[in-house]
This record gives sequence, structure tokens and C-alpha cells, in this order.
Amino acid sequence: MDSHTPPRTEKSHPDHEDHSSLASQEKDAGAAIVPHHAVAFDKAAERRVLRKIDLFLIPVMWVGYGLVYYDKAILGSAVLFGMTEDLSLRVVDRTTTPPTASTDRLSWATSMFYFGMLAGLYPLTFLLQRFVMGNVLGGVVILWGLVAMLTAAVTSWQGLFAQRFFLGFVESIMPTGFMCIITNYYTQEEQALRQSWWFSATGGWTIIGGALNYAFAQITGGTLRRWQYIYLLAGALTVLYGCLCFLIPNSAVSAWFLTKEERVIAVERLRKGQTGVRCQVLKWSQLKEAILDVKIWLVTFMMAAAYTVNGAVSGFGPLIVSTFGYTPLHAILLQFPLGFLVLVFILLTGYLSSRIPNIRLALLIACCLPVIAGCAMIWRSTWYRRAPTPVAGYTIVGFFGPVVSLIISIGMANVAGATKKSFTAAAIFVAYCVGNIVGPQLIKTPTLNRHYPALWLGLIICYCIVILLAAALYLLLARENKRRDALALDEAGRDTHAFRDLTDKENPYFRYVL
Repeated sequence: MDSHTPPRTEKSHPDHEDHSSLASQEKDAGAAIVPHHAVAFDKAAERRVLRKIDLFLIPVMWVGYGLVYYDKAILGSAVLFGMTEDLSLRVVDRTTTPPTASTDRLSWATSMFYFGMLAGLYPLTFLLQRFVMGNVLGGVVILWGLVAMLTAAVTSWQGLFAQRFFLGFVESIMPTGFMCIITNYYTQEEQALRQSWWFSATGGWTIIGGALNYAFAQITGGTLRRWQYIYLLAGALTVLYGCLCFLIPNSAVSAWFLTKEERVIAVERLRKGQTGVRCQVLKWSQLKEAILDVKIWLVTFMMAAAYTVNGAVSGFGPLIVSTFGYTPLHAILLQFPLGFLVLVFILLTGYLSSRIPNIRLALLIACCLPVIAGCAMIWRSTWYRRAPTPVAGYTIVGFFGPVVSLIISIGMANVAGATKKSFTAAAIFVAYCVGNIVGPQLIKTPTLNRHYPALWLGLIICYCIVILLAAALYLLLARENKRRDALALDEAGRDTHAFRDLTDKENPYFRYVL
């Protein structure tokens, strides 16, 4: 910003439309500290502001989503450390010849977490929009940590079902909250890379979690079972993280880690993209528009289809790998290549999306192909002791990570309006839950000798659906951009539309990213 011109606040521009507190609340929070028209600012100062935002928000979100992923995925390792027997998750039917085993209870224990998420997504997401973000996040995350530690006290499969439901309920606030935070602080061009940074914790914590679980596997003494120690650690780390969440500011308007002048720059730089900052008023008109928006439904169905693979990999990954002839410890170690691939390609696709305009949907389709190939390799290869082909296939299935990261990026970058953004974030993760519920149900223990055909065929079909939906979304958004480009709009109106909390459909200056 020009050093000779002090930043203008709401009081410094009396021509501002906010003549009442009600009108002020109805508008975007950014309107309180910037005038109607664009204010020039120094690019070096903008880079400094962006760096400060990155240094605070990204590590906080990376650790937070890492804990979310670790908390879900440790069930897959816990079953190798005695949880299956202790809680009767595996049932053997001895009336058949030979006796048959069923892991349906384990499948439902995995799915119950996502039923809890489904129940919590919309109420907690709108709670996050309506009240102070840091206070809501901090309180709910601490509760989540306590619920996670209580897993160690569970003594039956029925108790595990109840615990998993409540765990999913409180954890549902995290991913939707992070998605909205990114759209509140970053331009459309920057969002893909930043969404990929926090979502890359999926891969990073696959490695970190695997290392921690491998360490716990070395425990031979103590009064608790090894799986109980894992949950106590995960819960304790989450409680500590919850205390940190109280420091997350409501928006760039009140970011304590920025100076007064830097806050103005942080808001002003978002004017061009027309996505706004934050509005704490729930607007029913935006909710109705979101429900009727075809592109949100396309993104939602893409997410549901894409995330079926995670329901199988996070809950059953080590168990599936162990059927290739590997010991439980080796099965955990073989999660490392999967995690590394997820981490690298989420970051790579995020970087490419930030550098090359309108490449996101093309990248998404390209990343679907290795997932399909990996499923086919596992299904159709020979499963002999320590066979390399199914392990290689299992590893490249990790391309589901960048697929999901790109879906999140595309979904959130193409909506505006605070209530509509909250609805979209929750809708995407409702679909995430549906995919995670369906995935484990495709694993049928009696079909092990045929390599779980329902699972791998089902995943191949799902990713073909993702490709078709991505192509349809591309055509839809490209056509709408072309229509808007043909409008005779006064560029002076762009400035006045930016912080009125308009949706992408209400604002003719909004452009969709492909």
C-alpha cells in the first residue's frame, strides 16, 4: 500500500453503505476495513503478507488434518495388534465346512465413523460460520481428543460402534473448516496450492502414523494392549492441538499476526477474485441457490465416487497387504510408499494448478488413470507369498490423494457467498463420508480367494464415473465463463461487488476455474 496514504477503515469513508449494524452484518467482513473502490498496494508488501499468512495457517492446518487422518487410519493397524480378538470384530462360523470368518463388524466399525461425520457436518459447519472460529474449533477439537482417548476403555464391538460414531461427529468440523479458511484468505489462483498443502497431510501422516504404529508394535509389556496405547497417544496429541486452535483468527480482518496495514492488504488482494472474506450471517437465499446449483452436485458425486477407495485403504490397508504374505509389521511398513506417493503428487498437482491456468480438471482426470490401473493390478495379479505386483498396484492406488485434493480445490474455488461456501464445504464432505461408508462394505471376506472382486471392480467403476463427471463439469463451467465474457460489463462495478457477500451466480464479475 502507498506509504503516504493511511489505510482507510469504515469510519474513514463516510460514503460507505453500512449505515446500520444490521447492514454491516449482512455484508462481507472485508467491507469493514476497505472502501468501495480498489486501493493500490505494494506488491512486495503483498508478498510479505502472503508469507505471514502461510507461515501461520498452513502448519496449523497440516497438523490438524494429519491428526484427523491418523485418527481414522489407526483402526487398520489396531486390528493387527489384538483389537479384532479383544472386541470380537472377527466372527468365525464353525457350522460350515470349512469354518468361515466374517469381518463385517470391522467394516461397520469403519463405516460408523462416517455416519457420525454425516450427522455432524452441517450443524458444526454452520456453527463455525456463525460464531468465533477459533473458539468453536478449539472446544470441539479438545472434545475430539477426549473421545479418541476413550477408545482405550472400549470393551465390546457395540461400544466401539458408539465411540466411532461420536468420534466422527466431532471430527467433522475440521476439513470443512479448513476449506473455508483457505477461501477466506487466498485468491482463486492461490487456493489450489494451499488446499493441497493441508490435504497433503493425508500422505505425510500415513508415513508418520505408520512409524508411530511400528514403534508401538515393539511394546511387549505393560498393563494395556498395544492398540490401546495408540489411541491414548492420538487423543493426547489432539487435545494439545485443540489448545492451539483457540489462536486461529476469525478472518484476515482480525488476524492478530498481521499489522493493521497488512490486514487491509490481506483483504484488498481478494477483491479481484470476488470470493469475499467472511460473513457470519446465515442467508437462506444462498442456501437455496446452493441446493439447486448443478455444479455443486457434480462435485459432490465426484467426491463420493473418488473416496470409496479411502474407505478401503485407510480402514483395511494393512490387513489387505498382510494377505499378500507379509507379516503385520511389514504390512505397516508398506504403507510408507503409499503415503509418500500421496504426499508428493498432492503437492505436485497443487503446484501445477497454481502455475498453469485452468488445468485442474485435466489433472484430475489424468490422476484417475493410475488408480484404475492399480486396482486392476491387485485384482488380476497372482497373490503368492510377498508378490510384488499387488503391492505395486496398492501403492499407485495412492493417486486417489491428488484426485480428492483437486476435487476440493475445484469445488471451493468455484463458489462465492459465505453461506454457500459453508454449504458446499459440508456437501463435499458429506460425499466424502458416503464414499468411506461404501468402500469397506465392498470387502467381503469369503471372496478373499478371488481377490475381493467386488472391491476392485467397484473402485474401477467409481473412477470411471469420476472421469465422466469431471468432463461434464469442465464443459459446464467453460460455457458459463464464455457467456459471462460476452456480457458488456462496466469494469468499475467489479470493485463495488467484491465485498457484498454475493454468490458466484449473483456476481457477474465472478469467473470459474477449470
